[in-house]
Amino acid sequence: MRSSLQVPALGRARRHLLEHGACLSGAVDERIARSWQRSLAAGLVPAGGSAEAEHACGGDLNQLLARNHDLLSHSRPVMEHLFAQLRHTGSMVILADDRGSLIHTLGDGDFLCKAERVALSCGASWSEQQRGTNAIGTALAETGSVEIHGAEHFLERHGFLTCAAAPILSSGGELVGVLDISGDQRSRHPPTRSLVGMAACMIENRLLTAACDRNIRLHLHSRPEGIGTIAEGIVAVAEDGIVVGANRAGLALLGLAPADLGIAPLTRAIDATLDELISRGRRGGGQAMPVTRHDGTALFAQLPLEQVARLVPRSGRNREPAAEDALARLDTGDARWRAAADKVRRVCGKPIPVLIQGESGVGKELFARAAHDSGPRRDRPFVAINCAAVPENLIEAELFGYAGGAYTGARREGSPGRLREAHGGTLFLDEIGDMPLVMQSRLLRVLQDRQVSPLGGGRPVDVDFSLICASHRNLRLAIEQGSFRRDLYYRINSLTVHLPALRERDDFLALTDRLLASLNPGRELRLAPELLTRFCRHSWPGNLRQYANVLRTASAMLDPDEDCIGWEHLPDDLADDLADDLAEDQLGKPSGQPRAAPPPSQNLKELSRLAVRQAMEGSRGNVSAAARRLGISRQTLYRKLKD
Repeated sequence: MRSSLQVPALGRARRHLLEHGACLSGAVDERIARSWQRSLAAGLVPAGGSAEAEHACGGDLNQLLARNHDLLSHSRPVMEHLFAQLRHTGSMVILADDRGSLIHTLGDGDFLCKAERVALSCGASWSEQQRGTNAIGTALAETGSVEIHGAEHFLERHGFLTCAAAPILSSGGELVGVLDISGDQRSRHPPTRSLVGMAACMIENRLLTAACDRNIRLHLHSRPEGIGTIAEGIVAVAEDGIVVGANRAGLALLGLAPADLGIAPLTRAIDATLDELISRGRRGGGQAMPVTRHDGTALFAQLPLEQVARLVPRSGRNREPAAEDALARLDTGDARWRAAADKVRRVCGKPIPVLIQGESGVGKELFARAAHDSGPRRDRPFVAINCAAVPENLIEAELFGYAGGAYTGARREGSPGRLREAHGGTLFLDEIGDMPLVMQSRLLRVLQDRQVSPLGGGRPVDVDFSLICASHRNLRLAIEQGSFRRDLYYRINSLTVHLPALRERDDFLALTDRLLASLNPGRELRLAPELLTRFCRHSWPGNLRQYANVLRTASAMLDPDEDCIGWEHLPDDLADDLADDLAEDQLGKPSGQPRAAPPPSQNLKELSRLAVRQAMEGSRGNVSAAARRLGISRQTLYRKLKD
């Protein structure tokens, strides 16, 4: 209970407000100061009564209750549960609508008489404009939980009250009402604000579940055991993956705001599409699934069992025929990849060269081949040349062809060259940034004239092909450095698209499922949840190429009766890298105990040793427990202990 010594201080602060029109700085809580000034601006006088306060009755009250039917029906059970905990404490539980009108009350008999004297009854309006500073009206004005005790009320006649209130938000984040606990200030109970806050959350969850019963409901928490508790986040997702509803915890866990509802796709927040979650939910029998927010925060998500049983991923439904092309078949949900595919799809069949930029291993050739297969030239040749893999002294003959006997070692019958082989189809020049400058000049002439002159003489031959180039290099920088021709650059990049690195993609789980399925046809394999979480956070410098090789090797290490890839199936070097990742994570995050920063001279191996030592100390020497803390296998931990 607050000290009675505060009452004179509040009196002085109120007098200063009346005399000067502003509160003394620091005299009262900022929210109360703002509320007092709003009350004063509404024409209220502390020693006076309410300013013609509204009080609905009869038909008006019936209309008020009808207008708030959903709020009432979902709040009553929660209010009854809450009041059962407050019975015989001289308190009452009050529900108000979004205008501050009271629509339901439950109270102890010995307090009701006092409450009725100040109109704490159904139909009365407790907005700040009519009742001054009070928990209900101020919670509405501030859109947040508040507690108003004794003399903090603006009107002196309410000074015997202590009130705590929390706003109630709809599934769309709109303010729909306020839940309040009021009582005699002499019997104030400190946990009241927490109780009313939890009860408001329960009402919000009931409103969300009812309003979004046709949508897919996702339950979230930072720990799997937190799902199903009052602290869980609940998110409603439409079939197209757009987040259409959420409770406050759900928004906070996803890093979204109420304004994002109905606009933001689920993939803006986490690294999984809705289809991926449905597929994993079906395989896991509705168990909590690890997901990762784009800022690296680990979460767990769960679909209710009754939804899992009836949901089918969109990948398992009939698609529109127009969308079923080769690019669509590669699409696993990443927004940046899909945007690139949409752009390329628009120019398929048109004389517009495409330049694909992206790190090594992101799948540039796979993307180019899908673009070819999605266009009108799909039945003609797709000729791929890696400019970085062909020896410099052979690239001219490889590209342009040669006449018989054109050079020592040349075939007697000559060669048409890859450019002529691409006639009618698509020519894909991978890593074009590594093409020698002399060859760049000849290629530019071919692109301008649409004719190829073979090495060693011969008549020029007309060629017609779609051109797709790719490079992991920054070609603009290469132009500045003099290693790439500016005129060739503008000839090949009528449309430039960027493919994201694996660490940047938001469809990691779908990619994992697809890779496992393609590497193990007819066999359903999965990753252990803790390993999947570490994979999601790994940098993957080799991107998809590296990840596919890892999954191929790990799959080969499984016994015939195993279907779950764990730490023990990984190559030692990758297990070490993941352990180093974890060491960096742990050293970079604050813990309950202060930790001295490591000296700058420490390298990753030293950081890894430090993390292992701390895990062993925290687990009191229990190797299994320490391995679980580090997220590695016992075998890997034993090896690190020997380092």
